Amino acid sequence: MRSVFVDTSGAYALLDSTDANHAQAKAAFLRAEHEHWTLVTTNYIIHESWALIQARLGWEATTAWRDRLITRCEVVWVNEQLHALGEARCRQARERRLSLTDCVSIEVMQQRRIDTFIGTDEHFERAGFHAVTV
Repeated sequence: MRSVFVDTSGAYALLDSTDANHAQAKAAFLRAEHEHWTLVTTNYIIHESWALIQARLGWEATTAWRDRLITRCEVVWVNEQLHALGEARCRQARERRLSLTDCVSIEVMQQRRIDTFIGTDEHFERAGFHAVTV
């Protein structure tokens, strides 16, 4: 079974019909459902997504995202070791727009040999991962 990482940018685009990537995100999640992909994310992505969705789209969207999408995901809970690996990656890269959440996500994808993600994060592509194509 194929495993695909879910990033905040993909989850948000799915929920916001005005997002430039909405149609692509919707098609990617429909493909994931049809092809029975294992969707993987982290509790850091959940935290980041929750804040963004709640602030921009409100509680109804937050509840829909939590109840319909996150329940379909395998959630990797970031422990001290994984956090430290992400932090080391960030410190080494020293890129202003590369977040700790992104670095932890890259570590998870590498550890689990996941090469594809749903989202639009250019840092993932520069690290050698590929966005889902539909």
